Amino acid sequence: MDDLQYGTRNKRGDWAPNEPAGTAPLFAFPPRPLALLKWLPHYFLPYNLLFALSAVVWWRYVLPDVETMKTLAIGWILRLFIVNCAALLIFFGAFELRLYILRAQGNRFKYNGKWPSEQKSKAFFFENQNIDNMLRTFGTGMPIWTAIEVAILYAYANGYVPWLTFAENPVYLFCLALVVPIIHETHFFLLHRTIHWGPLYKWVHSVHHNSVNPSPWSSLSMHPVEQLGYLGVAFWHLIIPSNPLLALYQLHYAGFGAIPGHVGFDKVELTEDRS
Repeated sequence: MDDLQYGTRNKRGDWAPNEPAGTAPLFAFPPRPLALLKWLPHYFLPYNLLFALSAVVWWRYVLPDVETMKTLAIGWILRLFIVNCAALLIFFGAFELRLYILRAQGNRFKYNGKWPSEQKSKAFFFENQNIDNMLRTFGTGMPIWTAIEVAILYAYANGYVPWLTFAENPVYLFCLALVVPIIHETHFFLLHRTIHWGPLYKWVHSVHHNSVNPSPWSSLSMHPVEQLGYLGVAFWHLIIPSNPLLALYQLHYAGFGAIPGHVGFDKVELTEDRS
């Protein structure tokens, strides 16, 4: 694909799109029904459906039975942690391999013309962005992710919160599943506004902003406080009457879903004329 048909590149090699990001037709006023119909498939595909299916896979093949989850035993918790880490390594790693190691599409559609691996900075552990980002992701991000997951499952298994079933509440839970992305965006907006307050930005959010030239591993590279706040969006399903499967979906939407905004490219090419 010719990225110059969609944007411009400055003398530093940085690419910018011709058109600014727009508001989803869902929130347009006056309403734009035709635009909304055209946009709807993109609401589900590819990521929302992928993360919903991943939650189903976890529920079916990764998690133990409810009776086991009533007890905080090291066996099932460690297994869940390992699976979470492996899945993230594969998912984020696939983007990293194709775009940043193999550089399969060169710098086409890349916002920053430089490559993180070629830029040393004392802001990072070992002055290396990738090493720093991976250490933060797997060193604190994944333990926090798994701890949130375990806490929610433990609460549901022990009846500390209402567990609505799909058999008895199909319409309500289906509608709740549809608004999982909206819950995420609302939670993220409020969190992001909060951590841009001076002291919190300096001590917490600045860690994430160290990666001014983001790559896939920047997605969850945050201060532990921000990781807890960001992934903690799943705790809403202990407040809203819900189902643990939807709580998993919410968590996967936040965790795996952090990558689209940090991949560093406006478009990821699939073929010569599709992205």
